[in-house]
Amino acid sequence: MPTYMDIHNLPGGVSAEDVANAHYKDLAVQGKYGVSYLKYWINEKAGKVFCLCEAPDAETAERVHREAHGLVAEKVILVDPEVAELFLGEGGVNAAGAVVLPGGSAEDRDPGIRTILFTDIVGSTVMTQRMGDEAAMKLLELHDSIVRGALKDLGGREVKHLGDGIMASFLSAASAVKCAALVQREIAKHGKANADHPIRLRVGIAAGEPVERHNDLFGVTVQLAARLCGHAAAEQILVSNVVAELCAGKILSFQDLGEVTLKGFERPVRAHAVNWTSDSLPA
Repeated sequence: MPTYMDIHNLPGGVSAEDVANAHYKDLAVQGKYGVSYLKYWINEKAGKVFCLCEAPDAETAERVHREAHGLVAEKVILVDPEVAELFLGEGGVNAAGAVVLPGGSAEDRDPGIRTILFTDIVGSTVMTQRMGDEAAMKLLELHDSIVRGALKDLGGREVKHLGDGIMASFLSAASAVKCAALVQREIAKHGKANADHPIRLRVGIAAGEPVERHNDLFGVTVQLAARLCGHAAAEQILVSNVVAELCAGKILSFQDLGEVTLKGFERPVRAHAVNWTSDSLPA
């Protein structure tokens, strides 16, 4: 059966108790329509709830909400459950059906915000032409090993391998930035020891919610992270303004680059460069 995720936007804020009651009402009605509401993510402060369900179609899923409590979703998108797990994690739930943070208590509810990171080897095609397929492949494997090691150390999840880069998801924006800095440092170490075969890497990072304007899971956030990565220079890490704000007070150093123009975005986007060589940046 297809899997769907929706977003409920309640600007006045929302309480965990009210959402739990609404979820219980969904469970009482869903069997009538062949729907199964699985779990939900709640951001009480922002007044947003994201529900994950299995249903014959989006309209039937909404019919359950409408009959159960009248809180119809603002948007419903079709999702691949395996991809959703890569972005969001398996997500344990509390007794009320709310996803909770890993290692947290039943009250530590997961708001659903994720930070997306892209890496890209600069000039990979030219590198292959200059060095040959075998040597270039060894450098790609080194990149993959360094990135995956950093993901493991800092709680990131690999979402997709992109040929000459990796897309990953993080629960914490600060962890994503630290991961990128660690990767750049390890790549730089390799470059110093192998001046004839350096890897030049760029990284883009953005944060956002699972259901936004696009019909793809984390669509806007993924697009922004990818565009920031493409805009970055070699050896640079660019992050969105949201990421920089989420990292406030985390002893991370950024340079505000002001607004930049990115393909696919109608308005200029404010970007920040990570000072990843700074002595104050945590390892």
